Amino acid sequence: MTEPLLSVRDLVIEFPTRRGVLRAIDGVSFDIAPGEVLGMVGESGAGKSLTGAAIIGLLEPPGRIVSGEIKLKGERIDHLSPAAMRKIRGRRIGMVFQDPLTSLNPLYTVAKQLIETIRTHMNVSDAEARKRAVALLDRVGIPAADRRIDDYPHQFSGGMRQRVVIALALCAEPELVIADEPTTALDVSVQSQIIDLLKEICAEKGASVMLITHDMGVIAETADRVAVLYSGRIAEVGPVASVISEAEHPYTRGLMGSIPTLTHDSDRLVQIPGSMPRLNAIPPGCAFNPRCTQAFDRCRVERPFPIDRPGDRRVACWLYDEQEATHG
Repeated sequence: MTEPLLSVRDLVIEFPTRRGVLRAIDGVSFDIAPGEVLGMVGESGAGKSLTGAAIIGLLEPPGRIVSGEIKLKGERIDHLSPAAMRKIRGRRIGMVFQDPLTSLNPLYTVAKQLIETIRTHMNVSDAEARKRAVALLDRVGIPAADRRIDDYPHQFSGGMRQRVVIALALCAEPELVIADEPTTALDVSVQSQIIDLLKEICAEKGASVMLITHDMGVIAETADRVAVLYSGRIAEVGPVASVISEAEHPYTRGLMGSIPTLTHDSDRLVQIPGSMPRLNAIPPGCAFNPRCTQAFDRCRVERPFPIDRPGDRRVACWLYDEQEATHG
């Protein structure tokens, strides 16, 4: 097997508070292969963005990684100094945030920001960096890129700003791009264009993508594999086509049932009862058990481990443990 580009093992992230320590990410493990698009999906608060921030070394204090490993091409990066992490961020890992204004400095022209990033990570002249920047803006669909490059971020529309952010994330030709809800702030008509663009350019450059979203439609159109998060834990991981067509974890089935389709004739969509627990009130056993219609005694006391399933899938659910198969 090819070595994963990114490997996350048993990642635990905690936030110390006056009332005790809150565990936001609890033993998350997954791999991303070279050139692969991994979708990470779940409700707000599931831990998707936090996982992405940990990988790129941008956890907000007092959040901290307390255990686990993050490896990029076999090299641990979770314990690097801020200076060492800055060399990786941008050069080897690019980031696309959901709000373009988070990534762009309003006081500087797009040219200055792109050229500075290229020159920081690549040994090229100012003229060569500008040439690369214009070519990249043109590639991401900015009209009259040679002229617009000297504009400020506020002179671009939301969709165009996000294209600039994609150019900024890709300008040093990173191996991995983490895209955190890259279309949330955009009009529906622009969303699919941005997702297609991101996937197409990353494929051209041979980059892997970790696509963080709450939109299963985006995952279905874009990802090769999907990881479903719930309360800071992985519920299910597998190839996107099989997870969507035959979801195994009860939570994933609920997510799939809540998506309207043109072919399914139904008056009501499936609804998952209740809501995701707060970090200070995660129940014992399986975190999903209070909302699960198939929960039994073991689910309420013992946390399920990821169980290997056919078709390169893993599901954290006792329904699939051989000893409890009769309960399925």
